[in-house]
Amino acid sequence: MGPPSSFRAVYKMIDDQEIDVDVYLPQPQAIATNGVINIHGGAFMLGSSDMVNKDQVQDCLDRGWIVLAPNHRLCPQVDLYDGPMRDCRDLLNWVYSGDLQDVVSSIPDGPYPLDLDHVFAFGTSSGGTLALSLGFGVPQPVAGIFDMYGPCNFSNAFWTTELPQVAAKLPPGLTEKFINQVYTEKPVPTRGGVSLEGQAPGAPNFSDPRQAFAFTQIARGTVLKAIYPKGDLDRIDPVRNISASFPPTLIVHGTEDDMVPISLSRDLYRELQKCGVKCGMEEVPEEGHTFAAKMKVGSRTWELQRRGFDFLEGLVRGK
Repeated sequence: MGPPSSFRAVYKMIDDQEIDVDVYLPQPQAIATNGVINIHGGAFMLGSSDMVNKDQVQDCLDRGWIVLAPNHRLCPQVDLYDGPMRDCRDLLNWVYSGDLQDVVSSIPDGPYPLDLDHVFAFGTSSGGTLALSLGFGVPQPVAGIFDMYGPCNFSNAFWTTELPQVAAKLPPGLTEKFINQVYTEKPVPTRGGVSLEGQAPGAPNFSDPRQAFAFTQIARGTVLKAIYPKGDLDRIDPVRNISASFPPTLIVHGTEDDMVPISLSRDLYRELQKCGVKCGMEEVPEEGHTFAAKMKVGSRTWELQRRGFDFLEGLVRGK
């Protein structure tokens, strides 16, 4: 059995640029279908919808869910709030407004009646942050969130800390003039280089200014400055936006993560608990950042992360 197939839909136009989403459909069925928005990682500067884990997509399809893997505009030409967050929120509005239903209703294999009471968000790394952003600052939040090691608590000192393990990968001779070519790309790209999730073959290509720029910011501890120079953390930080009405949330994080420390997710988990939000956290032993790219179906890691989708399914069943 090969990887699941998808088709492309445009959920947004901005300055004549199409912003699109990969739509994966489950086997045809005559019952209400849940939707899950599956957002790729890449430090908000890299990656694309192609790079989501296809085994996870298949797991959702096997549950009878429609899976939406969106592209979004990449930083730094647009900042985190006006680019990736706005695009993902516009996608959610596209779903709630009935546009997704119109698209899938035209599929000959239907029907695919969409249950708008159970639209979920899921994401890995920066995609986890974007999934969490669909729980606040929107007219109608998602019904549940599965966050895999998403960056948060941006006031923590970690976000200005240099990462020598990343700096060691950078080749000598990278200049500011070279890496800053990312600011001249037109239109603002929605697909960029490798994914930090590791799904693209090979090592980072540092002859590509975008990849060189992103890894340089990570190494220097300047990612937040690059993607959100405005600095108003109340607008973007999930930890600062938790309330009693925040959607049920499950967090999965590797205990050996040195790119987004697990302590940041623990901070988020404590805030969720303090506000009385239905929530859970799975700490995956011996796994570092981006383990979603490498895990094998049936492994201990696979079964632990899968509890995130079980958590969402339980919300449909009222558990």
